[in-house]
Amino acid sequence: MTEQIRIGIVGYGNLGRGVELAIKQNPDMRLDAIFTRRAPESIPSSVQAYRIEDAERFVNEIDVMILCGGSATDLPEQGPAFARMFHTVDSFDTHARIPEYFEQVDAATRVSDKVSVISTGWDPGLFSLNRLLAEAILPEGKEYTFWGKGVSQGHSDAIRRVNGVKRGVQYTIPSEAAVDRVRGGENPELTTREKHLRECFIVAEEGADQAAIAEEIKSMPNYFADYDTTVNFIDDAEMDANHQTMPHGGLVLRSGKTGANSTQIIEFGLKLDSNPEFTASVLVAYARAAYKLAREGQFGAKTVFDIPYAYLSPKSGAELRKELL
Repeated sequence: MTEQIRIGIVGYGNLGRGVELAIKQNPDMRLDAIFTRRAPESIPSSVQAYRIEDAERFVNEIDVMILCGGSATDLPEQGPAFARMFHTVDSFDTHARIPEYFEQVDAATRVSDKVSVISTGWDPGLFSLNRLLAEAILPEGKEYTFWGKGVSQGHSDAIRRVNGVKRGVQYTIPSEAAVDRVRGGENPELTTREKHLRECFIVAEEGADQAAIAEEIKSMPNYFADYDTTVNFIDDAEMDANHQTMPHGGLVLRSGKTGANSTQIIEFGLKLDSNPEFTASVLVAYARAAYKLAREGQFGAKTVFDIPYAYLSPKSGAELRKELL
């Protein structure tokens, strides 16, 4: 592909900055504009930044818009809105609401025949693909997903939006005992609480009701209500000293039986120094796929299940068959 794919970024937080870095590793792409709710002149990038409201002026100048807002409140509004104007990619990660979000974005894409790839990243995203693959190969079995230990961007974003929270970060921690039982072929029945715990570190606003903050977090549906959650209140100094990096990772396992009674285990794992930078790299690969789909005349909302792996790569089919097959 000789021409470069023109990319726009919506939102310039950790994920948006990660997308900018990832584009620099992909010569078939270039970042043309950043759209932000902040003052555009405050964005520390060599690429021109604009107000989000100005994005509609770029409908003929951006090939794919990568949406880097949070899933709690940003993407439910921005996803359908931008899908009416641009080909888009996002990392909407509220699993329980993905079917609803898909329908909303799909309807928006059909207003102007756009392609929108939703819920990319590593979970949902790469983990989703591995769950599907393992289930198809081992239909008689059980699937297990473990996240962490690491910082969840979506859950951290959710706690930061609680009234009275000044700063916040959330760690997802898997149960080592539960993982060992699965790897041992035990096929245990594990409840949500048995697989993980969630630990939050909060800097509260001065005078905020810490008990009310903790209760709102622990009872938050889709995020914390089904888990054993610990909420720790700390000061800015401790937050700066101990909670500024964003590692993460996790495992997808399926334990099943084939033939007479053979135990087979499929495992896929990630160990990430930077959750946002890795997620951004997945978004960028799927932006390439969205561009290819659009050039074929396709439109509508898509998930990772709908896109061949080859569409993620800048290499030709012949190159992929020779080098990777």
